Amino acid sequence: MNYIVLDLEWNQSPRGKAAENPRIPFEIIEIGAVKLNEHLEMTDSFERLIRPTVYREMNAYTREITHLTMQELSKGMPFREAAEEFLKWIGTDFRLCTWGPLDVTELQRNLDYFGMEKVLPGPVIYEDVQQLYGIAFESPSVKRSLKDAVDKLGIEEDLGFHHALNDAEYTARILASIPEEIISKNYTVDCYQTPQSRAAEIRIRYDSYERYISREFRTREALMEDVEIASVKCFSCRKNVKRRVGWFSDGGKNYYAVGICPEHGYMKCRIKVNQTTAGGFSADKTIGAIGKEDAVKISMKQTELRARRQRRRRK
Repeated sequence: MNYIVLDLEWNQSPRGKAAENPRIPFEIIEIGAVKLNEHLEMTDSFERLIRPTVYREMNAYTREITHLTMQELSKGMPFREAAEEFLKWIGTDFRLCTWGPLDVTELQRNLDYFGMEKVLPGPVIYEDVQQLYGIAFESPSVKRSLKDAVDKLGIEEDLGFHHALNDAEYTARILASIPEEIISKNYTVDCYQTPQSRAAEIRIRYDSYERYISREFRTREALMEDVEIASVKCFSCRKNVKRRVGWFSDGGKNYYAVGICPEHGYMKCRIKVNQTTAGGFSADKTIGAIGKEDAVKISMKQTELRARRQRRRRK
């Protein structure tokens, strides 16, 4: 298997969110990637500039960080052509690797917009090198910028940043410095594409938590009524446990619950509800062990949210 370390640069509406195309808020303007073999040795590279068709004026921030101009991009190739060449180049036995989760999502969104939604089957499993860096060298919660990580690891800065191929090469150098065990045990999944059946649903068990990605449901209510999704289980023994804090919403996409296992203690469940491209809903559920103090904090959060909603109803 090859590791495909990918970096994208994209443009967006120069006149803010009100003027953006909601189907493609970020239009890819540059693809850069390096190919690594199973020993994390670089074997090839890929680079394409793309001629924009959605946002034909540069967003000021994009121009500032990439130093690209519309004159340069006008000499690029159409997205479909660049994407076809990229997908041919990566082959069939590969694992995508990116710095952070955004590139994988936006690649699929651009493929969808340009009528290529079936060419990269999903849900896409990939390596988030930003996350792997945190696990290996600092903390899983640390989210360093690419440059900060390069600096901290003492990697030679012989290339400029915010150029797709250069950033892909820096990301590859960081990946090569991470122990193989951490890479193999901590892959992740992008939820832009949804499992198409119960049998295709995804479960990944990490050292300290489990992640479950469900199939699509027509409504949010139907999703939360599904027995498997609504269950609260012990991370260690997988038995259903008594809920100490019932499911509640934070007012956004997230739902929380807390259970307690007689043998393994408190368990925190979180469901992130994602709206699918077809207009339905899918659950991205995690469950892991927590201490009593954290369980109390979640219970207090539920109480606070209830009180806030009651105050709003009285107004």
